[in-house]
Amino acid sequence: MASDHKQPDNNEMLSEYDFQGGKRGKHARAYSQGHTVNIHQADSTTLIQHFSLQEGSVLLEPDVREYFPDADSVNTALRSLITLIPKKRKAG
Repeated sequence: MASDHKQPDNNEMLSEYDFQGGKRGKHARAYSQGHTVNIHQADSTTLIQHFSLQEGSVLLEPDVREYFPDADSVNTALRSLITLIPKKRKAG
């Protein structure tokens, strides 16, 4: 199936895409709770797949991902913060 759209040579957004008025993260909560994808195949059948995050998964915001691109970097940073947390907290 041919497309009338040219693929960009880099990671730039195509000029016909307009996200003015869009809201970042609008569907993040629903996505993290799981989502279903209907895949319409060429033989007229539909494959339905449900996706959900694995237990313990955490979604990082894009600005945070710039600094912590993988699980190792996140875990290292969090372990260093854990050392700063008192083992026994004072009653408030």
